Amino acid sequence: MRVGGAEYRTIWLGEDGETVQIIDQTRLPHEFVVLDLDTVADAARAIRTMEVRGAPLIGATAAYGLALAMREDPSDSGLEAASELLRATRPTAVNLHWALDEVGRRLRDVDPAERQSLAYARAAEICDEDVAICRSIGEHGAGVIEKLAAEQDGEPVNLLTHCNAGWLATVDWGTALAPVYVAHERGIPVHVWVDETRPRNQGAGLTAWELGQHGVPHTVIADNVGGHLMQRGEVDVCVTGTDRTTATGDVANKIGTYLKALAAHDTGIPFYVALPGPTIDWNLSDGADIPIEQRDGREVSEITGITGTGAIATVRITPEGSPVANYAFDVTPARLVTGLITERGVCTASREGLTGLYPEKTG
Repeated sequence: MRVGGAEYRTIWLGEDGETVQIIDQTRLPHEFVVLDLDTVADAARAIRTMEVRGAPLIGATAAYGLALAMREDPSDSGLEAASELLRATRPTAVNLHWALDEVGRRLRDVDPAERQSLAYARAAEICDEDVAICRSIGEHGAGVIEKLAAEQDGEPVNLLTHCNAGWLATVDWGTALAPVYVAHERGIPVHVWVDETRPRNQGAGLTAWELGQHGVPHTVIADNVGGHLMQRGEVDVCVTGTDRTTATGDVANKIGTYLKALAAHDTGIPFYVALPGPTIDWNLSDGADIPIEQRDGREVSEITGITGTGAIATVRITPEGSPVANYAFDVTPARLVTGLITERGVCTASREGLTGLYPEKTG
């Protein structure tokens, strides 16, 4: 996608062909900074501190993390230690474990001397596959937007999204925002209501930034405004991403998604979830079993922004000493989801819907 008119992915190899480069998302939207990852410890830190975030991008970074580890120690013990280190960084996003398993399978039964090149090759494949998957999600989701546009008499389709499920959350294109980008590319008028997404403000800081870079009309709103807009008929469709989806269609996404789904259900607004196949956890049937990450309370008690002098500053917004809970995700039950937009098409949020698109998973 575009940054200042130039095309970028969110993760790529440096000129030496081995250093992994990423966009430091903790510095956006105020600074565009590219970081070098030289070691598996660098990759683990980037995932844990959310320099990279979003389930597909976490998976891609973990894959390259194993490649970096094989530069340092390609032995069996080195592979196992690196995998354990990366696996422990973020518990909710299933793509992390999927990517580590994918690279691990490629490396496990080969000569350690071959592991570095094989790990880099599989990580590059995972990135290319993610781009193709997300573009396909965009094509299928744009069909949903196009149908809504046909009923709008030339007015823009007003889409509400939560958190950031755009290209910054993937290698390119995004999940929930991929349909927006494809529709925009086709000349379909679309406007995005962008939830700020407390406590880390991924909507206000990341979604708004990338939509602006790409020229897509959008408006940032406080998280609690969505239901009000739905009641007033100013939202035509909700589309979010997901970090893990059960085999029965329950979806775990950024905290606050469940409330948007409830409001959409009450007001009769369609609520879609866009996801790549690797985000489906075929081993889980109940969203209540999805592990919910609890993060540092300072993400709630403090907020970072840019001052009038252009300096970036962090300030506390809660009383000193007040306890803070910071649940990073919630689960939206399948009954509240109108449909799942995948790279293979749109289906109902159900086991039957998902296995209809992924018949190889029926066994």
